[in-house]
Amino acid sequence: MDKKFRALRSEELAGEIKYSLKELGLSDLPENEVLVEVKYSALNYKDALSATGHKGVTRNYPHTPGIDASGIVVSSKDSKYRVGDKVIVTSYDLGMNTDGGFAEYISVPSSWLVLLPEGLSLREAMMLGTAGFTAAQCVYELMLNDLEDSVLVTGASGGVGSIAVALLAKLGFKVIASTGSISAHKLLKDLGVHEIINRQELSEANKRPVLKARFNGAVDTVGGTTLENIIKQLKVDCAVAACGLVGGDKLDLTVYPFILRGVKLIGISSENFAMAKRKHIWKLLAKDWKLDLETLTTEIKLADLAEYIPKILKGQTQGHILVKVAEL
Repeated sequence: MDKKFRALRSEELAGEIKYSLKELGLSDLPENEVLVEVKYSALNYKDALSATGHKGVTRNYPHTPGIDASGIVVSSKDSKYRVGDKVIVTSYDLGMNTDGGFAEYISVPSSWLVLLPEGLSLREAMMLGTAGFTAAQCVYELMLNDLEDSVLVTGASGGVGSIAVALLAKLGFKVIASTGSISAHKLLKDLGVHEIINRQELSEANKRPVLKARFNGAVDTVGGTTLENIIKQLKVDCAVAACGLVGGDKLDLTVYPFILRGVKLIGISSENFAMAKRKHIWKLLAKDWKLDLETLTTEIKLADLAEYIPKILKGQTQGHILVKVAEL
């Protein structure tokens, strides 16, 4: 018998991509090594793009978005995973061109799975999700560059930015938060932010090849002109970890910041991060880097995605959106 389950399904109807909750069968899932019963997912900007038909994210429809999932192994063709194992699935092709976590079941290659580390629950793992993992990647790579003192975080009220703020503050750094959301100031202060600056300070183009040295390091979730200005204002031998492009995908720079100050631009790709490092960072997030993210998290259900997808596209959300997939 073909077991039925619920999924948020994006389909092409009358030339437009529309999304709604549908009932599917396990036979509708792709053939892969591991079947996982999903308990939690998370809503990211990329998920909203996929749900609404952005061909740069998802090429073919019908499709189930959701680049994040945590759940329990139901069946496995790989001996490394047993029935009942609790697992995290993020990155790779999940939710892009492989049906994703906005469903009660996913079928994925075993190479995409990470066993849930001791110290994290399935819920806590998705309170982090790709956003939290990306934030941790940024911090990890910056710390390999002997990060000191104060650190700038752009897009500080968003999913990646807010968790980066919380993590850096926990680790003892003075955090400078850049945001355009006045309503987020209290939240950022509660997370331990040392200073808040208006995003306009970094978003206006400046043709000078270098600017006054100001930052010891940065996590940039914005890209474009903002990233240009950060690079120009980094102090000697400091680095910026870049993981976003909502502000643009092009940079108009000279080589002067790199050869006069020795600054470093570190590209962050959570999608194709090496598995050994991936497991190490998840273990850090379960122990030494563990965060209390309740104040940053809005929990919704699958049925609420129709309301929240337009909100995240319009920049009307703060913090991280946890999706409770399983109905208890």
